[in-house]
Amino acid sequence: MVKDGSASSLPRRQLGRYLRRGRLDANLTLEQVAPIMEWSISKLGRIERGETGKLTARDIEALCGVLGFTAETTAAMVGLNRQAAAKSWWHSFGDLIPEGFNVFVGLETSAQSMDIYRPDVVPGLLQTADYARALDRIYFPNDSEDEQDRRVQLRMNRQTIITRKARPTKTSVVLHESVLHTMVGGPGVMAGQLWKLADISTRPNVSIRVLPFNAGLPVGTPVGPFVILDFAADQTHEKEPTVIYVENFTGDMYLEGETDVQRYRDASAIFQRAALDAVSSRNLLRQVARKDN
Repeated sequence: MVKDGSASSLPRRQLGRYLRRGRLDANLTLEQVAPIMEWSISKLGRIERGETGKLTARDIEALCGVLGFTAETTAAMVGLNRQAAAKSWWHSFGDLIPEGFNVFVGLETSAQSMDIYRPDVVPGLLQTADYARALDRIYFPNDSEDEQDRRVQLRMNRQTIITRKARPTKTSVVLHESVLHTMVGGPGVMAGQLWKLADISTRPNVSIRVLPFNAGLPVGTPVGPFVILDFAADQTHEKEPTVIYVENFTGDMYLEGETDVQRYRDASAIFQRAALDAVSSRNLLRQVARKDN
């Protein structure tokens, strides 16, 4: 866990992760890329591990060119590099990082486990295509049909992290009961969404529990949506610090400080204790789905 005031930097680690993934996707080795950049192999390795932030925008642009990144992805890498000193990081949409580049998805893909709390809507990781499309039509009113289809497909693709056979992401979700009754796309869409939640909650790596109306405010104050992401160590990286993702209307907050992480863990534990158990939650999801049909 990262202690407050430490030098750990989520943007720097994210930059390294994207660069490493891009290199592997391009079937290039450290030994092939480093000489092109006139760097040592050890320096490129440190960059990919997020251990150094002393890079210029020109360095990043050149490396992205070698890896064949698109202009948007290159701009996102430059933005991450400029944020490299940030410990707790507020990512304002369209500021430094292009709005179309989803920083959170990179974290989500790498997480070993996630604790999710949603008091408002079904999280994207669990949405049906119809539910996602109904939301996007409102939030992105100027999108063409093709653009809407692309957004929905990208969201559906994200869901493979919890359904894949090899090391599926352990996902624990608490939904406020209001989510079950907030109409999105009409009764048929809602019924399909609730059936999906009930069905996917039977997977061994997925827990979905409902925080009922009669639980009141278990933390003593309203709490917005958040995700706690925990990571496993791999052969090339040490275990990364826990990250708290807090979604907002105009941007997202990424927190790593020990105090912040502990407060959100405490809130998550309180919500878990106040929520219905897994079987009761599944039964409620199915009950409301039948009413919506």
